[in-house]
Amino acid sequence: MWPSANYLSHIVRWIRFIIIRKMRTKFELADVVNLFGNSLLSKVKLTPLQQKVLGKIASCRTAVLGGHEEVCDNCGTVRYSYNSCGDRHCPKCQAAKQAFWIEDLMQRTLPVKHFHIVFTVPHLLNGICLHNQRMYYDLLFSAVRNILRLFGYSHYGVESGAVAVLHTWGQNLSLHPHVHCIVPAAGYTLDGRWKNIGHSGNYLYPVHQLSDAFKNRFLDSLKRALRKQNELSLFDDRLQKAYNTRWVVHCEPSLASAEHVVKYLGQYTHRVAITNQRILNIDDGKVTFIAKDYQDRAVKKPITMNGVEFLRRFTMHILPTRFVKIRRYGIYNHTTKRKLGLHFVPEEKPNIDTLIKQKQPPETNQERFKRLTGVDPCQCPVCKTGRMVTVKELPKIRSPVWFQYKQLQAQY
Repeated sequence: MWPSANYLSHIVRWIRFIIIRKMRTKFELADVVNLFGNSLLSKVKLTPLQQKVLGKIASCRTAVLGGHEEVCDNCGTVRYSYNSCGDRHCPKCQAAKQAFWIEDLMQRTLPVKHFHIVFTVPHLLNGICLHNQRMYYDLLFSAVRNILRLFGYSHYGVESGAVAVLHTWGQNLSLHPHVHCIVPAAGYTLDGRWKNIGHSGNYLYPVHQLSDAFKNRFLDSLKRALRKQNELSLFDDRLQKAYNTRWVVHCEPSLASAEHVVKYLGQYTHRVAITNQRILNIDDGKVTFIAKDYQDRAVKKPITMNGVEFLRRFTMHILPTRFVKIRRYGIYNHTTKRKLGLHFVPEEKPNIDTLIKQKQPPETNQERFKRLTGVDPCQCPVCKTGRMVTVKELPKIRSPVWFQYKQLQAQY
């Protein structure tokens, strides 16, 4: 059966906790950009995309992007709200996106066991990654998809699937590309029958076989791509070392319920390289932030580094324009929804005429955000009963790219 009402309400409460926790912090990534951005520009050659992203983060929810003046219809309180940048690398703009994505995922999660598998690439290939990010990450996704499909057929005779999420960072902001996959323990056989898999133990596939197959598939495809671009000679030594290195694919025991799947994957989908909550202090040209030390039982420890180096590391994790970092494969791909409906359908088929009569106007983002989180962005922060009504639009400053804006500030 599909997720119950109690399960959905539990997920909504969990989303609400995440939203409230992310609301306010003492130090923000935008502060780091404003303080050390000009120094970074003078020392490091940034791409136009990196400059644009840093500019958006620095300008997010400030007068640079414009906004609107609001007045409470009950007590007359005036509030100035500034627009968000909406960039996927901005830590202040992910909460609503994450809540909406989780709600959509709840409707698609199959009522079967799932397994969490993490595919990681050794650091010795980081130079190739920085040389051509789009090619590197596309090949990484392709290798993950092909290996999961191959192992599904070879071990169980089914086409399963996965929801895959790319992360590029380590806890200390180092370049650490890896893909988190949630894999359902079910799939279609070659003759079209539905089959549950993974009954023999807590793990879906043999880890060592999976690691070796992933290594060979990814390196072979990377080698072909570099040869096609006449760049193989630049990285041939690194590739040979990578072939001789032991790769690790991390597999975890099964996630028993759909609730665990949504909660687990929801942690990974809209993360950015560093959140505002992790930044502890900005002082004397340095930034202090919290990071987990996985060599010491994942204990959280403070790390202090130069502000320019902090920003330089952050820019390594800015993804190419329009690059899709969350991908669905196999039975979780959009093209299979009709086929899945043959096996998992609602208990009662809805009456189309009744649905047309009961059709409601489309839900606004504010209404959806309130329903999911319990946080009403339109409620008056003073009297708690009135509604904030927009009375005036505030225009944005033209060309709100961060380094241009900082130069403008310096002149006045």
